[in-house]
Amino acid sequence: MSDLTRAGSTAFYTDQYELTMVQAALESGAADRRSLFEVFGRRLPAGRRYGVVAGTGRILEMLRDFRFDDAELSYLSREKIVDEATIAWLADYRFTGTIRGYAEGEIYFPGSPLLTIEATFAEGVILETLILSAMNYDCAVASAASRMAQAAGDRPCAEMGSRRTNERAAVAAARAAVIGGFASTSNLSAGLQYGLRTIGTSAHSFTLLHDSEREAFAAQLKSLGTDTTLLLDTYDVEVALRTAIELAGPSLGGVRIDSGDLVEQASEVRAGLDRLGAHDTKITVTSDLDEYAIAALAASPVDAYGVGTRVVTGSGAPAAGLVYKLVARADESGSWTSVAKAASGKSSRGGHKNAMRLVDGAIAVEEAVGVPTLPSDVGDGRPLTVDLVVDGEIDESYTGAAGVKRACARHDESLAELPRSARRLQDGEPAIPTVFYTD
Repeated sequence: MSDLTRAGSTAFYTDQYELTMVQAALESGAADRRSLFEVFGRRLPAGRRYGVVAGTGRILEMLRDFRFDDAELSYLSREKIVDEATIAWLADYRFTGTIRGYAEGEIYFPGSPLLTIEATFAEGVILETLILSAMNYDCAVASAASRMAQAAGDRPCAEMGSRRTNERAAVAAARAAVIGGFASTSNLSAGLQYGLRTIGTSAHSFTLLHDSEREAFAAQLKSLGTDTTLLLDTYDVEVALRTAIELAGPSLGGVRIDSGDLVEQASEVRAGLDRLGAHDTKITVTSDLDEYAIAALAASPVDAYGVGTRVVTGSGAPAAGLVYKLVARADESGSWTSVAKAASGKSSRGGHKNAMRLVDGAIAVEEAVGVPTLPSDVGDGRPLTVDLVVDGEIDESYTGAAGVKRACARHDESLAELPRSARRLQDGEPAIPTVFYTD
């Protein structure tokens, strides 16, 4: 394991051009110019009605350790990536600016100013890759999870995708999926770090290890108790079902189906359980589920879903499409000037912004964004922006297990105020429009 892998620093979760921009800005004298960066998405993934903010808590946790230690500085010097003056500046780097944005778990729409970073140019630009890598992935997973959880209704979804992504992304995915409405995860590291409920019993290999399915079931029941979940489809589902109830009795906690026609299998298994008196035994289905497969199972006697590949890859949208743009800069007198990119198809909207979710009764009708402020007669609603970092001080209530719990509550409350059309899986426009008000 390399020194960099062992180190706690997060400063190298970045791209080289962030540091070369710092060097050039130090040279030009603009590095200390007060700047405002904004994270936003120009559009939602095709067909999506809303997005879910996730990753901001992880960003705050990584910001604590965003330091250039000896290993990083030696590498930059040895490889001649930046000059010695820049290395000296990086050695003293501490973020002293202010970060505001949508609370984690909040619903967002195209153009929503999800995060603003106010700092010197050098302090702010160096965080671009760190922030985008966390938010683009976590928002994608949380948004997919939210759609799946909505399709599942009252039936819980478990995140089981650790083996379908890398080991670090697996933890981030579990966290984001729970923020998006999942009830649990199979990932123990995510459980340890963020207080998530963890689940899991056995795979096909455990059954195949033993000389017979009966022997495998008996061993699992003896070790884990009758409240465990037995996997039925290693061989023959009907035979496995009879064996499971014969060994465990009608108090067996659950069974899992991982292959075949899940609609047909679930109905047959439920009928078999009921015939054998196991009326309270729960049925969990897995096998490459996504929101559409979950919706197709709505009328089936399924009690829970285990979702892997599709949730950790954003169910067809593996990145949220968020960007990090400079939207304003200040002169020596402190006066701000809006700046914006004008390239075709990739334009940005400059200036400070203030966002509010307008509601009619209890239902959201508009994402109102003031540039820089909203008119007094814009309508009833709730402000969307919270302080995450103020003058370098991190609000720790948005981090760790408490931060995840807070984000879950924010997601549920935000989703509840959306119009019913937001829950449709068919392709369509965003659930509410984003309207910009310019002074």
